Amino acid sequence: MLEFRGTRRAALSIAACAALLLAGCGSDGDGEAGQAQPTQVRLYGTDGNMQNSFKGEFDQQTGLLKGMKGTTPLTPLSEDFKNRLLRKDPKLSDFLYAAESYDAVAISAIAAQLAGSTAPAEIAKQIVGVTTGGERCDSIGDCLRLARLGTDVAYRGVSLNRGGFTDVGEPSTASYATLHFGSDEQLDNGKTEFLGAGDESKASVQKPPAGKKQTKEVEESSGAPLKLGGLLPRTGDLALAYPPMGAAVALAVDEINAAQGVLGKPVVWVDGDDGTNPDTAKATVAQHVANGVHVIIGAGASGISRAVLPDVMAAGLVLFSPSNTDAGLSTFDDQGLYFRTAPSDILQGRALADMILRDGPSRIALVARKDSYGEGLQGNVRAELERTGHGSDQVRLFTYDPPATPDAPPVDFGGGAQEIKQFGADAILVIGFGESARVIEALAAAGVNIQQQ
Repeated sequence: MLEFRGTRRAALSIAACAALLLAGCGSDGDGEAGQAQPTQVRLYGTDGNMQNSFKGEFDQQTGLLKGMKGTTPLTPLSEDFKNRLLRKDPKLSDFLYAAESYDAVAISAIAAQLAGSTAPAEIAKQIVGVTTGGERCDSIGDCLRLARLGTDVAYRGVSLNRGGFTDVGEPSTASYATLHFGSDEQLDNGKTEFLGAGDESKASVQKPPAGKKQTKEVEESSGAPLKLGGLLPRTGDLALAYPPMGAAVALAVDEINAAQGVLGKPVVWVDGDDGTNPDTAKATVAQHVANGVHVIIGAGASGISRAVLPDVMAAGLVLFSPSNTDAGLSTFDDQGLYFRTAPSDILQGRALADMILRDGPSRIALVARKDSYGEGLQGNVRAELERTGHGSDQVRLFTYDPPATPDAPPVDFGGGAQEIKQFGADAILVIGFGESARVIEALAAAGVNIQQQ
């Protein structure tokens, strides 16, 4: 629906035009009342760019984020958890994927304790079972205490607080937040809403191998200490998401070790960067293999995990991502070595489509970075829109190639921006990471009238 925002005089003029349409009012008259108002376009984003730090990706302080809305996997976080993260990194401005990162490390540690081994294959056999059935425990310390006794547990942490994992090693339920950028181009927490998604009945009912009680013999044969390797986006297009993930990983490792570690020894964290780049990530995986890492926490982007999974599987390690959402990873032949605490984009696609449709748009442009995350989520949103009767005449898809390396030329979306303007979109969803700031700037440069409120 076309939305007009203006003075009382403008409102009266619109009413007059409606009454005198046959006289040609509106398109060729003189003065303010006679000029057609440009279509205002609502801007939407996703988990890759709905962050306070996204403002820093713009070349100039243009104010283009005012009024932008979007969704992200996010559970309501307790003040206690946020304060513990802030003690790790007082500069945090976002908490995106912090809960998922914390839980990925926690589940890995509890699984190793129950397995009585640091062998990746044995840890993998326990991971799903850590989240289903068994005796419920709500903290790392309590779960590790039970695991040392060989007790089957059902970990309920920060992000994983409803249903457990499915058979393929991902959450059966999720929580999403609808986020809004305010006039200061920072997220307005007062407008944040949370909604649940998924189905607890999809959680696995398979029994894991019996947990091993910690004894001196088990400790000596376990291969401890457990080594966790980082494969998170310290650099690259997704680097804006790293600070809360990094703080959460550090917090989890500290709390595991404060709870007497795993298998009698402190857990060792081996840092590493995925660079939001396949080559960088592959090099990091090779270093982790050489350093005897057992579980790799990452990658940040779904496409990067797809790129390194063959290397991870060849080495027989576990890859556990806190932020991969590509729905296609649910059916990836991972030999039972890949897990994630982030929910599938099938769920986020529904949340995004619902948010967009509530605003009543007539023409919707879906813009995505050309990779498994971007095109996958774009397809899920499109499917949800089509399910509600929005056909190809109302929904148009656009993609762009993200920079291949940090020194590559920036995204050029000028042509796509002109096409979107000609299409007459009144709603634009931008699915990307930090580089999607160039897309939004291109839309503004093309004369797309982005609504700001």
